[in-house]
Amino acid sequence: MSRIASRFEELARGGRKALIPYITAGDPEPHVTVPLLHALVDAGADILELGVPFSDPMADGPVIQAAHERALKHHVNLKQVLDMVRSFRTKDDTTPVVLMGYLNPFEIMGYEVFAKAARAAGVDGVLTVDLPPEESTDFRTALRAADIDPIFLLAPNSTAARIARIAAAASGFVYYVSLKGVTGAASLDVAGVARKLDEIRAITSLPVGVGFGIKDADSAARVAGVADAVVVGSAIVRLLGELAGQPERLLTDIPAVVAQMRKAMDYLK
Repeated sequence: MSRIASRFEELARGGRKALIPYITAGDPEPHVTVPLLHALVDAGADILELGVPFSDPMADGPVIQAAHERALKHHVNLKQVLDMVRSFRTKDDTTPVVLMGYLNPFEIMGYEVFAKAARAAGVDGVLTVDLPPEESTDFRTALRAADIDPIFLLAPNSTAARIARIAAAASGFVYYVSLKGVTGAASLDVAGVARKLDEIRAITSLPVGVGFGIKDADSAARVAGVADAVVVGSAIVRLLGELAGQPERLLTDIPAVVAQMRKAMDYLK
């Protein structure tokens, strides 16, 4: 059983929901990433989502685009991201790590080479934003051969047929994008999310994580009331950008936000 599946089973036994914070590897500086990952776990993160810097993150809004730009100023590449995961694993062998990125860097490295290197580094899942399941066979084959979960996105307008297709291609969990548009978009309709999750769960038994529009402890708790996992990206990355010039605060202020979300989510358990 993968680390991701094990973590969801463990949380379900305790009646808790997964908290999945996202940061971009190398943002705001490469040496911050691994200590920040450990600090996020200490603050209550159950699964870590680590962005692979890319020059054209088209599915992301300005906040996460800026994070990619900050990382790329330090020339952070896929090999360095894997080195960061490997370093994280020297102290933490249990927390699942999911890479989130765009297909181009994986293609350049080569699917089999990447999958083997990712497994050796300690990666548990890969979410490729711009790879639809219909075109993912070769990549999925390489990932599954390395015991890495391929994770896919579901959208508010995903039909039942498409949900079934994506669920059949995925493992670990599926990621429901709760808002139309790019990351960092505005309002969150939790009742609407709940209705869509009912539709998704009628088709697949995979856990469903919900992201986009989760900005604070209150919205995290409300989404935790209907989802299996709460994915938080822009709220964390925005603060990372604001604190980029104050490195002494990065490892305190950002984990504090995650701890508040964890507390709010557990309060409603």
